[in-house]
Amino acid sequence: MTAQSIRTRTKSLLAGLSEGIFERETAIQLSFLTTIAGESIFLLGPPGVGKSLIARRLKHAFSDGTSFEYLMSKFSTPDEIFGPISIKKLKEEDKYERLTDSYLPGANIVFLDEIWKAGPAIQNALLTILNEKIYRNGDKDIEVNIRGIITASNELPPKNKSLEPIWDRFLVRLEIGKIKSFQNLVDMIVSTDDVYVDTIPADQKLKESELDHWTKQINDTEVPAEVLNTLQLVMYKIEEFNAQPNNADRQIKIYDRRWKKIVRLLRTSAFLNGRKKVDLMDCFLMEHCLWNRPEHREIIREMVIESIRKHGYSMAINLNALKKEVADFESDVEKETQIKNKVVEDQLLPVHEEYYRLKKVKTEFKGELITIEQFREMSLDEDKVVNFYDENKNLLHRIKAKKGGEENTIVVNFNGALQTFNLETRQNERIEVISKKAHEVVVKFWEDRFKRLSHYIEQQQTRIDQEGPSELDHTNNNLFVSKEWGEVVSANLEEVKIALQNLQLRLEKLQFSYAKVG
Repeated sequence: MTAQSIRTRTKSLLAGLSEGIFERETAIQLSFLTTIAGESIFLLGPPGVGKSLIARRLKHAFSDGTSFEYLMSKFSTPDEIFGPISIKKLKEEDKYERLTDSYLPGANIVFLDEIWKAGPAIQNALLTILNEKIYRNGDKDIEVNIRGIITASNELPPKNKSLEPIWDRFLVRLEIGKIKSFQNLVDMIVSTDDVYVDTIPADQKLKESELDHWTKQINDTEVPAEVLNTLQLVMYKIEEFNAQPNNADRQIKIYDRRWKKIVRLLRTSAFLNGRKKVDLMDCFLMEHCLWNRPEHREIIREMVIESIRKHGYSMAINLNALKKEVADFESDVEKETQIKNKVVEDQLLPVHEEYYRLKKVKTEFKGELITIEQFREMSLDEDKVVNFYDENKNLLHRIKAKKGGEENTIVVNFNGALQTFNLETRQNERIEVISKKAHEVVVKFWEDRFKRLSHYIEQQQTRIDQEGPSELDHTNNNLFVSKEWGEVVSANLEEVKIALQNLQLRLEKLQFSYAKVG
C-alpha cells in the first residue's frame, strides 16, 4: 500500500469506529493508535461514559482478531483472566498449564475494566504481558499476539499500594467525562441504533499479515532533529519542574522505557498519517503520555507547546548557534576595521526640562533662564526679542538677543550695551569611530567565512521552502492531533524563516562594510 492509501484507510476506519458515538472521537483515535503501535491505553472516567464500548468497537477494525473483556474485582482469579488449568496436562504429563485460547493470552484486543481491583497474582502476570508480550504458562514462555490493551477505571491507582509498575506500563492515559453538548446528549439518548454492531466493511478491516508488514515500516519511520530536540526540551522542563521545592509532593516521574515507547507512538502516528517521518504535530501526543495525575496534564501541555513554539525548527537548524556565529563575525570585523576614540565635549544642561540657565558674572542684568525653544530659534546674525526669567520662572525681561560667536553663548542688548553670557553645560562623552583598512589576508579569511555562513543559511532556507508547505499542510490534517495546535507549529516555522532572512541581511551588510573600507 502507498503512504496515501494507508492514510485514507486509517481515516475511513476511524470514521467507521466513531460512527454513532458522541464526543468519543479522541478516545477512539488514541485507542486505535496505541493498538497499531502495540501499546496500551488507560481510560479514566466514571461508570457509564462508554469506556467498554470503545474497546468493543475497536475490535471491529481487525478481520481475524479476537477480543477478551473482563470486569475486575477483588475476588477475580487468574483462572478467569488467563484460563483454567488443563486437567489433562496435569493428569497425563504432570504439567501445570492453562488453557489460554479463549482468554487474555489468546486475544488480540483486550479490555480490562476496574484494573486496580486486580489481585497481585494477576498484576504480576500482566506486567510481563504489557511490557514484553510474554506470558509464563507453566514452564513455558508464550509470546502473546496482543495488539492493544485497553484498561479503565473510575479512579487512579490508590496510593500506598504496589501499583506503580503496572501504572507505568500504560503509555497513553486519557480522561473521559460526560457528554458536554446537550444536543449530542439528546441525540445519544433518543438514538435506537445498536452501537455494538460491526459496520466496518470487510475490505477495510486490518489483517494480521498487514499489521506485521506495517511494523517494519513503522520502525523505519524517520525521527528528525526537530522532534528529538523537542523531546529533549520536554525532558529538561520536567526535570526543572521536579527540582522545584514546592513540587516535591507532585513529581512527574518518567522513566527511560516510557520515552522509547513514546517515540514508537510518534512513529506510528506519522506512518498512519501517510508520512515517512515524524513531525512536530505528532509531538503533541506527548500530553497524553507524560502525566501521572490529572493536574499534570495542563503542565505537560504547556511544556510541549513552549518547546515547539520557541524551539521547534529553530533548534533543528541550530539557529541560536548560527546567531552567535554571525554576532562573533560582526565583532571580529568591527575590531579590525574601526578605531574608537572617546571624545569629551560640552553639552547644554536643561533646567526644569524647558530652560537653559545663564552663567552669571558681575552684572546688573538679572535674567537667569531662557526657554530651550527660544534659544533654538535664535541666530548669529539677527537680534530677536527674547524672554528672560528668574529661578522661579517669572518673566523679568523682554529684550533683544542673539546667539554668540562661541558655542553655547548668547549676546544680550541690555541698556544699550551688548553683554555676552555663557549657558550652563555639562561634559558629555561620546565614541568617535574612525574606519581603517584590514589586511588583505584577513579580508580573504572573512570572505571565506561569509561564503560558508551564507551557504548554510541558503541551505536551510531551501529546506524550509521545499518542506515548509508540506509541514504546514500536515498541521491541518493530523488524524490523531487537534488542528488547533497547528498554529503553534506554523508560528515557529514562520519565525525561523524570518530569522534566517535577517541573518542573511546582517551578513550582507557586514560584507559591504569591510569591502567598503578595503
